[in-house]
Amino acid sequence: MRRIEILPARFAWALLVVGLVAAPQALAGRWQRGEAEPPAAPANSEDTAVGNTVAELQRLMNNRELTELRTTYNGNYGASLLFHADSMNYYVALFHEKEFWRVIRTDSVENAETLYVTFADQTKQLAQVYLDTVRLQAGKAYSEKLVALNERRLRGLQQEVEQQRQQSMQVSNALQERKQQAVALSSDLRATNTQLETLDKQIKALQAQQINPELSLPPAPAVAPAAAATPVAELPAQH
Repeated sequence: MRRIEILPARFAWALLVVGLVAAPQALAGRWQRGEAEPPAAPANSEDTAVGNTVAELQRLMNNRELTELRTTYNGNYGASLLFHADSMNYYVALFHEKEFWRVIRTDSVENAETLYVTFADQTKQLAQVYLDTVRLQAGKAYSEKLVALNERRLRGLQQEVEQQRQQSMQVSNALQERKQQAVALSSDLRATNTQLETLDKQIKALQAQQINPELSLPPAPAVAPAAAATPVAELPAQH
């Protein structure tokens, strides 16, 4: 049996930190049918050395020499079990987005299945932070929408209250003006009624005089008393 080749593992804390990075879309589709671009080997690391398992897997995938047996996705993490028929080797890969993190080659189907299950379980753990981040971001965005909606509703209600207040002031001012007009009209009405009563009395007096058959003569002037008679002296008789 051939020796199992294992790439150096990333530290667990480094995996979790990467999971907190803004998550792009997870891979979708099948590599072997060309429906998705396969993960690439990490750059600037020992994984890029000639003859390592990642580079070997990448070469076989580019040449379409592998058959994809199983693939599991959890968030933006995935695990795949691939089979190379020419060499009867199995490749078990753990990847994040488009980058291989671990690749193990074995010619034992039992080892391959066990490794695949292990990697698939690891994707669940690794993706938990990503999934929590997605949910938290969605909850935050939803809360922000509710806040914006309630702020718009609050501004609308404030505007309505202000309009109602202004309308109430206008109505109050109009009522006060009407009351003042009513008081002025009441005073004018009393004055008019008084004038009307005076005129009515004068009319009735004139009507009473008009239907009276007796002549209305002016009063007789006052007579002066007669002057006393002065005795006339008797003149002597002339002879």
